[in-house]
Formats: sequence, C-alpha cells, structure tokens
Amino acid sequence: MIKRIAPEAQILDLSHGVRPQAVTEGALMLARAVPFLPVGVHLAVVDPGVGGKRRAVALRTRDGRHFVGPDNGLLWLAAVRQGVEAARSLTNPRYHLDEVSRTFHARDLFSPVAAHLAGGADFDDLGDEIDLETLVRIDLPVPEVASNAIRATVVAVDRFGNLELNLRREHVDVLGVVPGDRVELKLTLDPYYAIVAETFGDAPRGELLVYEDAYGAWSIAISGGDASQLTGAAPGDTIRIGRAFT
Repeated sequence: MIKRIAPEAQILDLSHGVRPQAVTEGALMLARAVPFLPVGVHLAVVDPGVGGKRRAVALRTRDGRHFVGPDNGLLWLAAVRQGVEAARSLTNPRYHLDEVSRTFHARDLFSPVAAHLAGGADFDDLGDEIDLETLVRIDLPVPEVASNAIRATVVAVDRFGNLELNLRREHVDVLGVVPGDRVELKLTLDPYYAIVAETFGDAPRGELLVYEDAYGAWSIAISGGDASQLTGAAPGDTIRIGRAFT
C-alpha cells in the first residue's frame, strides 16, 4: 500500500513482534528505535481501540519527524523526546483509502496517511488541529526505592521472556548491590534468588539474573531460559527486590 502511494519511499520495517494489544510495550520499542533512525515518517500501530472513539493522529516534532498512529499513548514516548510541536486528527478522507474498514485502520487509514506524508503531503492538510494537551500519554510507573528494598513494576516482556522493569541505574545504586551479589525477588507468592550481572554469561545456565539492558533499563532474565515462564510475571506485575542474605 505504501509503495503504491509513494513508490520512492524507503521502508524500514522495525518489528511485528509486539504482543497483541500491548500498547506500552510498543511505545517503549518505538521510543528506543527512533534515535537510531533517520528523520522521516514513523508509522506505528498497536490499536486495541480500532473502530472505537480513539482518535487517529499524526504528530510533528521539532526535528522534522512525523508520527502516525492511534492516539492511545503509543506515539507519545517517542514523539515527546523529540519535542512535539503540532498534532492533527486524521479527518481528511483525501489521504485515506476509498473504503475504510472499522477494524483495519493500519491498512486503510494509517498506512495511506504515512505514505502521503512521505510523498510530500502537507501535514496541515491531514485533518483538524489537535490541542497537544489532549493527546493521550503513557506515564510509566515510578518505583518505590529504599536502602533495603525496591518495589518495581514489570513494564514489558520481550520475546526471550526477559522481564523489563521500571528501574534505572540510579534506583539500583540505592540498594547498594554490585555485580556478583545476590538479590531476592518476591512476586505475589514465591520468592526467587538472582545474581546481579553485567552479561548473561555471568550467571550459570538456568540461573536467574538481574542486569542493565542495552537501553539502560534493569531487567530480569534467565541465562539460557525464559524468566517470564518461570515466574509467571507479566506487564503490570509488581516485584520486590531486596538484598539476599543467604
């Protein structure tokens, strides 16, 4: 579809690996990818509200990027880091397919709009102007940090089963642990023990580990395994992390 409208467009397909309806997971993936991408049109669709009251939007940032997708928070984390300067509701049918289904806006609405933008369409012609204050935002949970324990939240689970937490280095430093230390992980019922590691190879195969990932977030993994399957943890779950005295 994009190539039919904008045959000269170069398409970089980042991922189809976001779990169904996982808007926060998609928002994090997009926000992390954008700094490594050329300035252009960024199309993203994780859209459990398709056909409902959620708006279809395009955002323009100060560095000249355009973001196209549903107004459910998916675009916000990526766009706000670049500085959102304008937003439009995609209400001009000129840039849609002739027939727009109720359940496939990725094909019938978002992709055509993105293609027209890539082909030089005027952003201001896409539809009605939107007050930036009304855009849906995703606010990641804030961890509870003390010197003896941290209460963290799982914000995403990747395809390897690693549990990404809402923790950065400054949070973990308060706990005073260093690589090689052990920590206790408490979920709803069962406690687990994990090694504080710098790489997956720092833990024996099958051992849980806590590490800083490539984007500066702290995560829980199993060396050679699937931490989500072992623990049963999912996005939104709370995990208490404390020093292990064993």
